[in-house]
Amino acid sequence: MLKLFKTIIKTGEATTKYPFKPLDLPDGFRGKPEYDAEQCIVCGACTAACPANALTMETNLETGERHWQLFIGRCIYCGRCEEVCPTRAIVLSDMFETAVTKKSDLYIKGTFKLLNCRECHQPFTPRKSVEYAMELLVQSGWDEQTVEAMRPQFETCPECKRKHNLLSDGRENISVGEIGSTIK
Repeated sequence: MLKLFKTIIKTGEATTKYPFKPLDLPDGFRGKPEYDAEQCIVCGACTAACPANALTMETNLETGERHWQLFIGRCIYCGRCEEVCPTRAIVLSDMFETAVTKKSDLYIKGTFKLLNCRECHQPFTPRKSVEYAMELLVQSGWDEQTVEAMRPQFETCPECKRKHNLLSDGRENISVGEIGSTIK
């Protein structure tokens, strides 16, 4: 029995004094996600990558808005959202205390205005996404004036682009066979 007490005394304390003393966190600790709406381009990569479905995105075409939401109560702190975010709008902090008194405090939300198509005037994508894509082209070496000249293409919805591409000669209906014969 004496030998057991000697071993315990040599080992020391196995617990920390938290919350009375700050907790030392290891490098790479994954805590509560922090969201920066100014950085976000509303691309949806984080919502697609989230295995716990803690991140959701809904588009309301009537109001022309896209709503982004993170529910901390479902988050498993895996870090996938941080990995896939192209603008670092969402990063994992070292905050691990997420207790709240109201469930509504567990939600982090963002609302973004959608850009209307130049042709059909229907909302289809966030303006921030278009600006980000154009900035990437300039950074990759494209001439700024050339990229700006392409703005109408960026601000046109995929459906209207498809119509323009298929019906560029003015015909209303075109068959797959006709497309194949014009390609040859």
